[in-house]
Amino acid sequence: MSVTVLIVDDSKLARIVAGKALAELQPEWQKTEAGSAAQALEVIAAQRVDVALIDFNMADRDGLELAGELHAQRPDMPIAIVTANIQDEIIARAREIGAAFVAKPVNADSLEAFLSGAALRLRAAKA
Repeated sequence: MSVTVLIVDDSKLARIVAGKALAELQPEWQKTEAGSAAQALEVIAAQRVDVALIDFNMADRDGLELAGELHAQRPDMPIAIVTANIQDEIIARAREIGAAFVAKPVNADSLEAFLSGAALRLRAAKA
């Protein structure tokens, strides 16, 4: 099963770190990157994306807004909000739109549960 993960973060370093953790856990999955919410929407329009990891704090709009747009377009897409801003309000808003919450700094341990769940959801959708 070919899976493409979109990593959205305005920090190149954060995208690299998330990509390394992804490669460690799911080496056969592909990754694509976006440095802004606007760029993420361009990527989604241009290619198939199965899973999204979205930073909360970005310059053009916050990650929850982007996650809400993606969820409206693709309700079955596994989406995680990735942030060091661990506040109950942000976690609750993520859950309201069906997104998971992953705390920064991102590493294999912090991503493992989300990616395992995403893999199960993707397999179930194809069955």
